[in-house]
Amino acid sequence: MSEYQYYEFQAIDRPLTEKEIRELRSYSTRARITPTSFVNDYSWGNFRGDEDAWMEKYFDAFLYLANWGTRVLRLRLPSRLLDLETAHLYCSGERAFAREKSDKVILTFVSEDEQGGEWVDGEDSLSSIISVRAELARGDMRCLYLGWLLCAQSGDLDDDDVEPPVPPGLGQLSASLDSLVAFLRIDTDLLHVAARASQPMGDARQKQEEIRKWVGKFQADEKDNMLARLIAAEDLAPATELLSRFIRECDQEGQRTAEQTRRRSAGELLRSAEELTEERRLLAAKKATEEKARREREAAILRAKHLNEIAGREPGLWNEVENLISTKQPKSYDSAVKLLVDLRDLAARKGKADEFRARLDAICVAQARKPSFIERLRKAGL
Repeated sequence: MSEYQYYEFQAIDRPLTEKEIRELRSYSTRARITPTSFVNDYSWGNFRGDEDAWMEKYFDAFLYLANWGTRVLRLRLPSRLLDLETAHLYCSGERAFAREKSDKVILTFVSEDEQGGEWVDGEDSLSSIISVRAELARGDMRCLYLGWLLCAQSGDLDDDDVEPPVPPGLGQLSASLDSLVAFLRIDTDLLHVAARASQPMGDARQKQEEIRKWVGKFQADEKDNMLARLIAAEDLAPATELLSRFIRECDQEGQRTAEQTRRRSAGELLRSAEELTEERRLLAAKKATEEKARREREAAILRAKHLNEIAGREPGLWNEVENLISTKQPKSYDSAVKLLVDLRDLAARKGKADEFRARLDAICVAQARKPSFIERLRKAGL
């Protein structure tokens, strides 16, 4: 299999300038570059840029795929929306980590598959995940917790390392978070046991009423300033900042619930996931056995019905067998063998298996010079 690498960068908070686009073009003549993206794939050669430097200077999201099993996702957010301390609480291993540069927090998630050799196509991969960044900017910590699970399943953590606060809604992932789980190859059984300690997401109408009460506490001038910022803004940053502020100041109940919930260790979660995987395997095996038995019962009923319909026609069936064999045609041989199976089963019903065997042996002797027919008999167990 030939080498394949896919690189995609996305600028979200602001578009690239003409000068920046020219700078990026100097690294590749064939890359697809727009004011909001840089996309390229390589079947030979390597990327000439610096992923870390580009995330610091140009872009807010980055996705990398290689057909030897490596997958990387990077997200950049203003530190006013995600502080480094919170990011480190969840992402502090080799597979998920965070750093800060120029008031920007950059998250990195890495998934490695030692088997490699997979067929990959990077197109549309980042677009299915990118909404995770907006969710995180609004204070949704599920993305970060998935990073912690990735570290746990990859062996970055000790068995007695305790999980961070479990965010609500871990059992109700958005489409983008589902895509992230698949992209990072996070064990779904591990996610399932982790979600047992996660509270459900709050009702949207109830949250809206809480926001109205919160906004009602501000002075008129402050409200006017908020509204002016929202109207004049060229992006969603002011709205996102307000939502983050609301969550920090008002969502105390959810925070207390997460903090008071008993924290589980990485080892405990991994063992629970293994137990769940085994339970699912046993259940699947049981269902498969039951399904096989059901199919066999149905086949036996149909077989009995068929034998009842042809019972008493044995002499004619033997003649038909001989006629089919004499044609020396493969399809006729197949039909003859099928009839012989019927005759065998009818003979077994009547306790005349020995008579059937003697007659079949005589056919085998007479047709010994037809190896393809004899081979069909062997495969049919006759």
